Amino acid sequence: MDLGLEGKVALITGGASGIGRTTADMFAREGAGIALADMNSEGMDETAQELARHEVAVECIVVDVTSKESVQKAVQQARNAFGRIDILINCAGIYNETPFEELPLEEWDRTMSVNLTGSFLFAQAVTPVMKEQGSGCIVNLASLAGQVGGVVAGTDYSASKAGVISLTRSLSKRLGPFGIRVNTISPGPCESPMTAAWPPGRKEKFAEEIPLRRIARTEDIAGVALFLASDLAAYVNGAKIDVNGGIYVD
Repeated sequence: MDLGLEGKVALITGGASGIGRTTADMFAREGAGIALADMNSEGMDETAQELARHEVAVECIVVDVTSKESVQKAVQQARNAFGRIDILINCAGIYNETPFEELPLEEWDRTMSVNLTGSFLFAQAVTPVMKEQGSGCIVNLASLAGQVGGVVAGTDYSASKAGVISLTRSLSKRLGPFGIRVNTISPGPCESPMTAAWPPGRKEKFAEEIPLRRIARTEDIAGVALFLASDLAAYVNGAKIDVNGGIYVD
């Protein structure tokens, strides 16, 4: 099935590992050019090596998603490399579980800056490009924690992801008239670098409570991003798609 992604350009933040890397692979498999944006240059190089088998153009961009200047330079670099940006996937994020009473303001600010402000800055920076093209697609990564307040996730993480959901809804209304669709994916627990440090037994405990009896794989999330950016989702705008195995139905 032709998803209409061949020849398109996808800018993927957090592309050095986890969901971002898997998403890049899926888009490259469909013939899209890939701009990877991350602080981890070594991880991006590894992703680029994996994408080489798809024979698509790949640009690696070192960026600080919390800096407006850095984000603007990253978007300009992507545009210079490809001439256009059709898709933005905001995967970059950080996670912690610091108890609320012990949460330092600096940690709260850092989580908000990366998870929420970073998504805002990239969306803001690509909007003029997409407006000029008359089309575009933005997919933001939220989290189940942003809907239920978190089970083990920190207050700052949960609040930042709730903000991403609200940001998506707001942008979908404002950018839709310009042909730019904005949607969000809200994953439950996922096998990724964010959960790699979980204590033994926690993933299994979560899995027992999920109707599908497993936590998500990165492919489960990336596949939804692929759909949302494809021609199949041409009329999907402002949506929040839960990818949690059925543990929470909103």
